Amino acid sequence: MHAKILDGKAMSLELREKLARRAEKLKEQGIVPGLAVILVGHDPASEIYVRNKEKGCQEIGIYSRTIRLEESVSQETLEAEIEKLNADPAIHGILVQLPLPGHLDENRALRHVLPEKDVDGFHLINAGSLMTGVPGVIACTPKGALYMIKSTGIDLTGKQAVVVGRSNIVGKPMAMLLLRENCTVTICHSRTRNLAEITRNADILVAAVGKPRFITADMVRDGAVVIDVGINRADGKICGDVDFEPVSEKAAWITPVPGGVGKMTITMLLENTVEAAERTAYGS
Repeated sequence: MHAKILDGKAMSLELREKLARRAEKLKEQGIVPGLAVILVGHDPASEIYVRNKEKGCQEIGIYSRTIRLEESVSQETLEAEIEKLNADPAIHGILVQLPLPGHLDENRALRHVLPEKDVDGFHLINAGSLMTGVPGVIACTPKGALYMIKSTGIDLTGKQAVVVGRSNIVGKPMAMLLLRENCTVTICHSRTRNLAEITRNADILVAAVGKPRFITADMVRDGAVVIDVGINRADGKICGDVDFEPVSEKAAWITPVPGGVGKMTITMLLENTVEAAERTAYGS
């Protein structure tokens, strides 16, 4: 067996074409979807990510604004910038680029973003909405990963899903999304005992641990769907949390790194922004 590749780049291009049409329809109503990104400091990875977001906005016709703040900015100044964007009718989505410098309180800053403008899906109200099964903004990376899983055409009902990683950004919301699709879900983490024994039972395995090539072939069930959320640098190369070549010999479907979930994350951010503008135009 050799896994089929879940091509995030191709899926992303297809979705962005649809988003461009939706954005054009909004413009006919006099509304241009607007996304604002607050970038604090000069972290190189964050700079690249923000440039990719700006490029994505340009591709599909979203108004993009980037607010750059010095690394020494105070909590109060940061929150004042967020409040300005909350009140700006031209802005439908607000993203505070993480991580923030150590002296800033990320959770406090994120709480200042209006839930309906929280296109990252990190606000407590949106996280709680996902937990309780009511409509809300879904975090971009898990949303993109689920789209890729569903693109396989596999009936998810009753499938065994294992998520390795318990972060608020990926692991926990990913588990909730899979649960919503009627999977039986196990969340594993750094304290999990007999991890390989658990992952070998997975029909769907999501790796989000931030450790290069952590998931090896002996941890994967034959015919599994393997979703690699990790982006790491090892031996001078970008790689994921999954040991790609050996695992692809066992899995039925697998996402590559690069070119997999990362591509979908930004596209889902764009979709969340368009959806926020649509709520303004057409109501909830």
